[in-house]
Amino acid sequence: MTVRRDFQEPARCRPDLLIGRDELFTGARDQLAAGGSVLLHGPAGIGKSTVLRALAEEYGATARTVLRCSATESESHLPFLALADLLGLVLDEVSPGLPAAQRTALESALTGRGESSLQRDGLALRLAVLSALRALAAEGPVLVVADDLQWLDPASAELLGFAARRLGGTPVQLLCATRTVSKESQEYDRHLRACPPDTLSVRLGPLSRAQVAQLLDHRGHGGLPRSTVRDIHRTSGGNPLFALELGRALADSPTPPRPGEPLPVPTSLRALVLSRLDMLSVEARRTLLVASAGARPTAALLHAAGRGNAEAECAQAAELGLLTPEAEGQAVRFAHPLISAALYAETPAQERRAAHAALSTAASDPIERARHLALATTGTDPEVAARLAEAAALARDRGAPSVAAQLGLLAARHSPAGTAPGPEERRLQAAEDAITAGEVDLARDIAREVLTRTTVPAERVRAWIIVIDTAGHTMAEVDAAFPQALADAGDDPRLLALVHYQLAWRALIVQGDFTEAREAAAHAAELAARGADRRTELLALAFQAQTETLMGHPEAPQTIQRALKEPQDPGVACHHNGAVSARFRWQIMGDQLSEARATVTGLLREVRRRGSVESEVHFVRCLAETELHAGHCGRALELAHEGLRLARDSGIGETASAMLTSLAEAAGGDVDRALALAREAVEHAGQDGDQMYLSRALAALGHAQLVAGDPAGTVRSLRRVRRLELDLGITDPARGRWHADLAEALVRVGEPDEAQDVIDTSREHALRLGRDSVLGVLDRAEGLVLAARDEKEAAVERLTSAQDRLGKLGYGLEEARAAFVLARLRTGPAEPNARRAAAYDEATRLFRRCRALPWLRQVDEALTPREPDPALPAREAPDALEGLASMERQVASLVMEGATNREIAARLFVSVKTVEATLTRVYRKLGIRSRVDIVRLAAGRRAD
Repeated sequence: MTVRRDFQEPARCRPDLLIGRDELFTGARDQLAAGGSVLLHGPAGIGKSTVLRALAEEYGATARTVLRCSATESESHLPFLALADLLGLVLDEVSPGLPAAQRTALESALTGRGESSLQRDGLALRLAVLSALRALAAEGPVLVVADDLQWLDPASAELLGFAARRLGGTPVQLLCATRTVSKESQEYDRHLRACPPDTLSVRLGPLSRAQVAQLLDHRGHGGLPRSTVRDIHRTSGGNPLFALELGRALADSPTPPRPGEPLPVPTSLRALVLSRLDMLSVEARRTLLVASAGARPTAALLHAAGRGNAEAECAQAAELGLLTPEAEGQAVRFAHPLISAALYAETPAQERRAAHAALSTAASDPIERARHLALATTGTDPEVAARLAEAAALARDRGAPSVAAQLGLLAARHSPAGTAPGPEERRLQAAEDAITAGEVDLARDIAREVLTRTTVPAERVRAWIIVIDTAGHTMAEVDAAFPQALADAGDDPRLLALVHYQLAWRALIVQGDFTEAREAAAHAAELAARGADRRTELLALAFQAQTETLMGHPEAPQTIQRALKEPQDPGVACHHNGAVSARFRWQIMGDQLSEARATVTGLLREVRRRGSVESEVHFVRCLAETELHAGHCGRALELAHEGLRLARDSGIGETASAMLTSLAEAAGGDVDRALALAREAVEHAGQDGDQMYLSRALAALGHAQLVAGDPAGTVRSLRRVRRLELDLGITDPARGRWHADLAEALVRVGEPDEAQDVIDTSREHALRLGRDSVLGVLDRAEGLVLAARDEKEAAVERLTSAQDRLGKLGYGLEEARAAFVLARLRTGPAEPNARRAAAYDEATRLFRRCRALPWLRQVDEALTPREPDPALPAREAPDALEGLASMERQVASLVMEGATNREIAARLFVSVKTVEATLTRVYRKLGIRSRVDIVRLAAGRRAD
């Protein structure tokens, strides 16, 4: 293999570092593996070279010869330079085999000796390059790697294109990258025509916000606030290079940008995007500055801000590629968000303030006017602060809490000390708005800053509560905040209520003690009532109701009614920890699926109107859970993925969302993804010390293992859940609904007695609480126990009853699972294939109605035809088997019938591993060595 030393790539560029490019990398890799060529294209900085290097590293080892070139703009005027990079090191190898005219022309072009040119030696040069590549290919595969095709000198580009179009049938592949503005650009067409006919064109697009966050974290900028990452994504347009440069500049900056201002743009990027700015007139540049300062600039807004020739000046900027022409001519859009940010950063502060001052009177929206007034003002000003606070309240009412947080911080900046409300109170309100917007890191930073500034007890307790709140399910990490908050609260019942409400959450999440959590919540509600804090009282009562519901406590309905009494707080009413949310939980656990769907749909609509991200994540998950219970697996999977994306984007509720998405994947998607998500949820819950969600995550893992055909794994996971919930004090089997799965898995691994114990214990609680659907799935599991004990008639009766009950309750997937077990019970391995298929019709119909793809695959496996041995007719087990245990006798009898291990597993509802282990015990007890000996034993009995 021939590789120029100065073009060898570092080994650290691996595909696993190609953030956000997995799918297109896989497509390009498959194309190369099939012998084709690949053209990567996209705008500057989008990551083409990174992908190209990773592909070249992976496939370079498969080629005998690797030819590389990487052109630069400064060298693009030098003829044949790229050709010299490609063929210079192999010239001595290929030139002896070339015809004299071709050899002379090629050597002259590559060495610079002589007068070679395309005009003079065009045909000879073209044929020489083609012949050289064919000669190399005759010795083994050739990979041509060319980066930045747009800077190739025209002569080299012409020669490479000529050869590429004529290399059909030879093992020469091209892997190229070029800069293009769009897929419709002339540059793209030109470069694609220069590639082999079988070339796969791959356009690299922008990264998502989550992918930008991952990229920044990978490059050491993971400590940036989530709100800042959001701004980086918006300003960079998802361009990896731009995002990294912005992240580096922000990480190195001693002071963050003011709220509402564009991000500071480093000099390296300013030069990249503003190279054409000097070609603008002075007035056109001022017009673009006003546009960059505006949130949604239009021609009318620019006119109102004093830019009388806005249309002509914007047209000039559009001709230079700084603005994107608009069909209607009203909106003013920059060709890239970074151009706007760079222009703003390049302008002196005094000119920026003047632009904001003009916009503070020109903008029609009161929120925009207040923001521009703040950015045009220096120092404190109580009037400006009041207008900003009013604008923040308006943004809050409009469902824009992130905007409200920014305006609140500006209000605090302009609030003089000693005024009421003061700067710290406004900062705390901004922090609470940030929590609503899902920007918990920003809220935490604000709260910690307030704690360094204030000695007022009410402000300090409020700040401590924000610090605790933003910890979420990692509450153990802020344990030190609780005694300090209690000390600051003194004997004020309002402040103590806030702290004890958080202590209730700590008891649940950190200690896993439902009883203590319930008592702490009740105490917080009592304190809040004494302090006339209705909001905290309602939250505490709702929390008490939730814990009582999960505990199966008899007072849960009464507590929910107390939490729903008037007067209500509108914010609490739709909060994910509010009373209506508690009512949803009661409905979903009590089999009121239609009512639960209506409740959570209304809650979701309201929190979206308010812009409450944490509540939205929660209620999307609740709606997915409801659809999953109803057997609408496709819809549940869509909602679960939506919730998981939102959770990962905001950093809120990721463990719970991964857990729920695992259940949805196991029901209607991909079992491997279900397993991966469940393991992720288990790992995160364990790291967070979150006992409550650890049990939920383990239950999801156990279910996924059951669907995947790993009952032993299910038993391990769900036995842990059983122990955890016993320690937590959870007695309501409708909370996790794992009990029937554990019983089924225990039957499959040959432990029917333990399975019956699980069923009996769970049934006692389900009867006490009236959990009809739980009773239905427990009956289904008991049908399996009865089948394992050879009580077939009783098993069929129990399963038929369970299927009927679950269908009437609206639990579509559970109904289908009962039908599936019935079909397996009614058909044996020796059953004719037609009858077997007919027996599975009902289960197939129900699973299809649910879109339960993993379960349909199990039906297909159960119907896979076997190859029976006609010499082994079915018969009763011989007397020699009477000394075996029940399971061992059943397995041996089925072996005598000619059933395979997989068929035996399907018939007895156990795993193949269980069959193998049982057979080992049979061999030992009977003094034999193999399945053949069992068959011989049966033959011997027949001969007698």
